[in-house]
Amino acid sequence: MTLTQNVREQIEQRELASLSSYAAKAAESAGRLRRVTQDPLRTCFQRDRDRILHSKAFRRLKHKTQVFIAPVGDHYRTRLTHTLEVSQIARTIGRALRLNEDLIEAVALGHDVGHTPFGHAGEQALDDAVRALGHPTITRFRHYEQSLRIVDVLEDLNLTEETRKGIDGHSKGAKDLTASDGMPTSTLEAAVVRVSDRIAYLSHDIDDAIRAGVIVGLPSQFDWLGKNQSDRIKTMVLDVVKNSLDRPAIELSPRLLDGMNELKDWMFSNVYFNEQVVLPETRRAQEIVKELFGHFVEPGALPEGYEGVQGAIDYIAGMTDRFAIESFERLRIPKGFRSL
Repeated sequence: MTLTQNVREQIEQRELASLSSYAAKAAESAGRLRRVTQDPLRTCFQRDRDRILHSKAFRRLKHKTQVFIAPVGDHYRTRLTHTLEVSQIARTIGRALRLNEDLIEAVALGHDVGHTPFGHAGEQALDDAVRALGHPTITRFRHYEQSLRIVDVLEDLNLTEETRKGIDGHSKGAKDLTASDGMPTSTLEAAVVRVSDRIAYLSHDIDDAIRAGVIVGLPSQFDWLGKNQSDRIKTMVLDVVKNSLDRPAIELSPRLLDGMNELKDWMFSNVYFNEQVVLPETRRAQEIVKELFGHFVEPGALPEGYEGVQGAIDYIAGMTDRFAIESFERLRIPKGFRSL
């Protein structure tokens, strides 16, 4: 046995010895869709993380909207920066609970790779367009299902079962967090990412909304969470760790669970559905997505390598904001007028 072969095995042995009894261990992974030779240096979950990190879908996240579409300013979150913030929060929680940080990072980095251009507005528009088509088998669009399709089919990353299930089960959308969201439907690591996703987007979307002038701050009812983004994240993370330590589930105190759901509802009313600021851009973005789908679902309209309704979904969902806009302009604006 060579020295490099020992490295992976030593990491696996350290996991077995030091991680929580509730943690996922690389040596006990359910494996991949297709068997591969073990890496001499990296565990299976480390390889998953690296495969996602080097994928084209991950790189495209830097040009996809988080909340504010085409904002003027360099400091607004994108889908990529959101993903990195989820990863950081989830790893902090995972380290405190002695869970598998490599699996947490792999799930966190891959959880949004299937997102459409223009964030949730684009996702809703593509879902509406697919439903209106009335296809017998392709009946809806969900970004987490598309994320799994990307890693399984479009980029064929051949990830472990644990990472795949974590990617497929991360999303809550506008639904309330409940105690069941912390239950390990696959792994505790996946549950950590699911809760961290909500912590991350509530925190940074407040920061972006203040920067954009949509809100001036939070009402006093949320003061107990903290006065700024850092304090709010700290409050939520500490609560999760305190209530989940050495337990077979990721748990929040009743006060935090209710408070996060109340804050989520307030954000949807005052930021995400703000008619004066957000909705005009949202409507325009949704019109772009729907028109692109209507065009590319027609026979012969897709570029080589894409085909049919699923091909149209794959092509549009993979677009960045700017590529979607450019594609829309090519369809709507005559070539001779574009320079004007």
